[in-house]
Amino acid sequence: MRHFALAALLAIGSLSVSLPVLAEGVDGGTLPDYKRSRLQLYLTPAEAHEIMGREPARTLFLDVRTRAEAMYVGMPTDADALVPYVEHQELMTDWDERRHMYQLEPNSDFIQEAEIRLKEKRLGKTDRVILICRSGDRSARAADLLANAGFTRVYSITEGFEGDSAKDGPKAGQRIVNGWKNAGLPWTYKLEKARMYFPR
Repeated sequence: MRHFALAALLAIGSLSVSLPVLAEGVDGGTLPDYKRSRLQLYLTPAEAHEIMGREPARTLFLDVRTRAEAMYVGMPTDADALVPYVEHQELMTDWDERRHMYQLEPNSDFIQEAEIRLKEKRLGKTDRVILICRSGDRSARAADLLANAGFTRVYSITEGFEGDSAKDGPKAGQRIVNGWKNAGLPWTYKLEKARMYFPR
């Protein structure tokens, strides 16, 4: 009986030790180039949600989409703040032919705003930072920018908030494949001013 109890305790202990490994288990080799970051740290939406449930005080979770996306599409309730990596022009006068949308411009406040949000949580550049965008490409680029600024543990949510587009079928082109919303994780249209981005 003692051997059984000891074996059970060891099994439980090994499960708790393996949780962090499972929570950081996206294989970067399976990602398209545009979703890969220099640090090669990736999460699924479910993994990010699990981390925020377990260690919210030790993690900064930033939504790096535009203000319009957060306002009209919603935002993860787990996110600490909206810090756009890029933003639309104020008057949206230029068109991006390649992406079939209004032109986006780099947000010159991005690094400074990320550092401010990090300090607000009493965290440093060696602490875990999680980034989410629409489908995983901007968050990878934003992770690279933060890595260049000295951040060492920046994770990109590879599926993003809305997920990837279906390639065929009656819903081809619609973002129904994966992502935060499609996983049924908590999100809201109700935005809190303190979590929003305002140009400095």
